[in-house]
Amino acid sequence: MYRFTPKKPIRSFKDLEVYQKTLECAVLFAKEIKPKLASLRYDLLEGMSNCALSIPLYISESHGLRFSDFGQAIATLEKAMLGCNKMIVYLEQSGGIYGKELPVDLLSDLSRRYMDTRGKMFRLEKSWQKFRQADQNLTRLRK
Repeated sequence: MYRFTPKKPIRSFKDLEVYQKTLECAVLFAKEIKPKLASLRYDLLEGMSNCALSIPLYISESHGLRFSDFGQAIATLEKAMLGCNKMIVYLEQSGGIYGKELPVDLLSDLSRRYMDTRGKMFRLEKSWQKFRQADQNLTRLRK
């Protein structure tokens, strides 16, 4: 039987699962893959490194903008989703080039994590929009 457990309240961006998961991916990339790609002189390593860290940065930025500039918050969250797609492409391309020198299972795992987290970001965006709409409706009713 399924037991209901309420979710932990979100007090800051650090409480968001999408932030936690993408930061975890960025750390795994930096520790396990980046040094190997550096030794192989991978041409796109700087872009890949920037992309990995930009995703949790965009999430934190979008969370901070939600109430002051909602449109910008959504646009920034969408940048994080695009970053997930870009990281998947980087991981697949580097695995295609250096498959024998890199931990292909880790590359696949990170790609899967980015894809899963991207879907959660999409649902987070829809949730923010739903709450925004409900808040606007409540404001109209009070007038």
